[in-house]
Amino acid sequence: MHELKMPLAPSRNNKRTFLLMLFFLCTSMGISYAQEVQDIKGTVTDSKGQPAIGVTVVVKGSSKTALTDENGAFTIKAAPSATLSFSAINYEPREMKVVAGSPLSVVLTDKIAQMNEVVMVGYGRSSRKNLSSAVTSVKPEDLNRGAITDVGQLLQGKVPGLNISASGDPNRPAAVVLRGASTLNSSQSPFYVIDGVPGADISVIAPDDIASIDVLKDAAATAIYGNRAANGVIMVTTKRGRKGQAVVTYSSYVGLEKVSNELDMMNAAELRAFIAANGQSLSPNDDKGANTDWQQVVQRSSATSHNHNLSLNGGGEHSTYSASLNYVDRQGVLLKSSLRRVIARLAIEQFALNDKVRFSLNVSNSNSNASGTPQRNSVLQQMVSYLPVSPVRNPNGSFFENWTNTGYFNPAALIEYGQDDTKFNNLIGSFNTQVKLPFGLTYDLNLSYQQGTSLHGEYYGSYYSNYNSANFYYKPDPPLVHSLLNFGTNGSALRNTYQNTNKILETFLTWDRKFGGHTINAVLGYSYQDNITGEGFQTSATNFPVDNVGYNNLSLSNPYALPTYRINFGSPGVYQETRLISDFARLNYNYRDKYLLQLSGRRDGSSVFGANKQWGYFPAVGAAWRINQEGFMQDQRLFSDLKLRASYGVTGNATGFNAYTAQIISGTLGSFYYNGNVVNAYGPTQADNPNLQWEKTATTNLGLDFTFLNGKISGSLDLYDKNTTGMIYSYRVDPILVPNGNIVANGGSMRNRGIELMLSATPVRTKNFNWTSSLNLASNNNEITSLTNPLFSGGDSVRLTQPEGAGQTGSTLQILKSGRPLGQFFTLNYAGKNDQGISQYYDRDGKLTTAPAIGRDYFYMGSPQPKLLLGFTNTLRYQNFDLNIFFRGVFGNKIFNATRADLFRPSTAQFTNILKDVAGESNKDVNAYRYSSRFIEDGSYVRLDNATLGYNFNKFSQYIRTLRVYASVNNAFVITKYTGIDPEINQGGIAPGVDAGNFYPKTRTILFGVNVSF
Repeated sequence: MHELKMPLAPSRNNKRTFLLMLFFLCTSMGISYAQEVQDIKGTVTDSKGQPAIGVTVVVKGSSKTALTDENGAFTIKAAPSATLSFSAINYEPREMKVVAGSPLSVVLTDKIAQMNEVVMVGYGRSSRKNLSSAVTSVKPEDLNRGAITDVGQLLQGKVPGLNISASGDPNRPAAVVLRGASTLNSSQSPFYVIDGVPGADISVIAPDDIASIDVLKDAAATAIYGNRAANGVIMVTTKRGRKGQAVVTYSSYVGLEKVSNELDMMNAAELRAFIAANGQSLSPNDDKGANTDWQQVVQRSSATSHNHNLSLNGGGEHSTYSASLNYVDRQGVLLKSSLRRVIARLAIEQFALNDKVRFSLNVSNSNSNASGTPQRNSVLQQMVSYLPVSPVRNPNGSFFENWTNTGYFNPAALIEYGQDDTKFNNLIGSFNTQVKLPFGLTYDLNLSYQQGTSLHGEYYGSYYSNYNSANFYYKPDPPLVHSLLNFGTNGSALRNTYQNTNKILETFLTWDRKFGGHTINAVLGYSYQDNITGEGFQTSATNFPVDNVGYNNLSLSNPYALPTYRINFGSPGVYQETRLISDFARLNYNYRDKYLLQLSGRRDGSSVFGANKQWGYFPAVGAAWRINQEGFMQDQRLFSDLKLRASYGVTGNATGFNAYTAQIISGTLGSFYYNGNVVNAYGPTQADNPNLQWEKTATTNLGLDFTFLNGKISGSLDLYDKNTTGMIYSYRVDPILVPNGNIVANGGSMRNRGIELMLSATPVRTKNFNWTSSLNLASNNNEITSLTNPLFSGGDSVRLTQPEGAGQTGSTLQILKSGRPLGQFFTLNYAGKNDQGISQYYDRDGKLTTAPAIGRDYFYMGSPQPKLLLGFTNTLRYQNFDLNIFFRGVFGNKIFNATRADLFRPSTAQFTNILKDVAGESNKDVNAYRYSSRFIEDGSYVRLDNATLGYNFNKFSQYIRTLRVYASVNNAFVITKYTGIDPEINQGGIAPGVDAGNFYPKTRTILFGVNVSF
């Protein structure tokens, strides 16, 4: 065996060899290093040879990124053997290998958005071209602009069939109705899913954090959510981090809001002249020589809003992150009303095991401080009815009041001595684990936790005690009836705090495989949800030593010193615990991207229903034929996409009633005299119904999707028929069978039929100028088809909505009636004036009368349901400038202007102010103000909802990637015949289209904003 020995020191030859090897090593390392740091240059153009601006260039397998400039040029450091990937919203992604020493010339293919965009659906996602259901998607750049704090308003006019109405109140969400109302028991609002979390509160989302919104309309799309999907589903996806260099984005705006319109009330001189001309006089207790515009007194001359959003996005090879912080401060135009909100959001994704496992954590928290105008609806009523001849304050500085008039209060004093504040905190946390398994299987486990808390306080100072003898009524929104309030003695306070929690577990298995021309995507899952609502308490107090403690220290009160005072502990049954357990499945079959079939179903079990009917089944089927994929369409060049869709499915509604609706409840039933004593009676106050089940809505949908002229025009056409059966309603029943004489049961039905059209076009596209346009139209016909139950009596022909203006006791405005739409106006039929100048009406027999009978002489007098909804958007881009103009319209609906009726009182003008329009009326007409067809008006309007002009800076600095500044105006003008403050009256609930002195004024907003990324 030979032993290998190493020399202790190198010889001269060895030294020379060593130096030579070291030289070559350094040279090779230098060459390698030079390869890694080479500047790779190139240009990116579109299919027409125009520069593609803002394209993201990424070195594949690294975090190095670059953006193309206004000439489509880019420079990025990469090795000559590297692969570059190119991506942008409007282009198909592409990869290209680097060619050493040669600049790259990359041509990107324009995306045909209608075909290729990704759409979120229940428990998964799909490309639009493979959808067999009706889904409308809205991207962030298409959402409404302005001082908006509500997701509903972001979608106003953007989705065909989505009827959204909003006031100027910063603390009141918009009413959202999709494809017509489907129930009498809830607000008809769609079901929200945020980042896969069902039933999430949309207040946790800042508008700047939204990546996309997908509106699921037909049952084929929504049945996967079962008994919560009858009103449609809105899926919100927030922004996520991307692999590559971290990007910091800051966006901000400052807005100025002013009331866009006021009621045209008489000023002091006009009122004095009218009263004098009619031989009347003002009371010296009222007429102090003033000329007060009470609308101006209770409104801010201008309200300011500002919003700030800071976000950080990025990621590495195996993880991404996104974090944002949003702050908004919005004043309302009514004094004391405002909203301040902070939203913090964090989203993290981590990949493991060769990216086969993904862990996702999403946490979002919204904290809001909402201040309302105290006794808001009373303030709105008094600001138009209070006499202008009276001053705001007396010479000694105290508020002017005339205590001899009942129901007559200084609106400025109502605001000054009242407080109405609420703090909200909404938290959503979700954790997702996704595992990619063999054979095309993917397993998802979703855990989510939602918690919403509220802390509410009201305080009405000792000044309010003066109103106790003046008939002060609480004025709720229609259809609720007002109630008499008592403000105790020496101040009155109310305080409550409640907490709602939802715990959700969802787990599902997805199978995605392709066999030749066959593609199958199947989902099978399970869901468990536990909900607790109303966990908390309420109390009230009165008799405070001083007013300045407000609602913050109830221990200083002494309510027990007042024998008649009763502490308000809130409504019974506030605390509720419910449980929902579900199984769901969906199968998508695709044959050569030509024939599409979808089957889905959900089995829901809910504790809110009767013991015999706690489980329900919600199936759906959808099919589509991509006609453009057929052989006979291959030679044509007109259509890029042409797809025919058809679907049918059943969804449910489990909202609008509580955990105890189907159970028997006992309580006090008054008192009786027995053996010389007054004894409280105790017994059932609510009957149980073991057969109570959820409402079911069956929807048939036919649709056509099309794209032609090489993507210049695209759109969709949908026809639908939506039928709700088994509507939950309260029926009369024989007291022998049910002691309290009422039972909640299934029975009624409602139908909605409509057509929707959406068009998008790019009429002009050149190097320097681009014009895109979109139009959506929707028409819906709503009808109550039944309100009866074969086992119980009553239900049909129910009159409701009773504003109870002065002299209008018992007068109602609307009726629930089979064969009529929801909100059907049912009132007196105005027939002009008789020879004496007195307003007259038709009686039931068609004869004229000046003394019509309430209810008996009523007629069907129009519908609040709009016949047509319109949204029209145009975006013009010239070089670095962009101009967006958005019109919105509603047509064919009626509005009952009860506010106008209450101010149309020539005979009592010396007691309350009147409209200028009343100047031609006679004070002898004691019928002029009666609720009737005289005050039903056309509610149609066209509004320039938004106009935004922006400028994008290129190469602003080496540290700033993008910079955009813009100016925007909201509600620039409205074209309407409606004589009220604004024709956009609430379209939600069972009393739509009623203006009853409760509508917060709309505003016109001018905004200045900036978006910058680093």
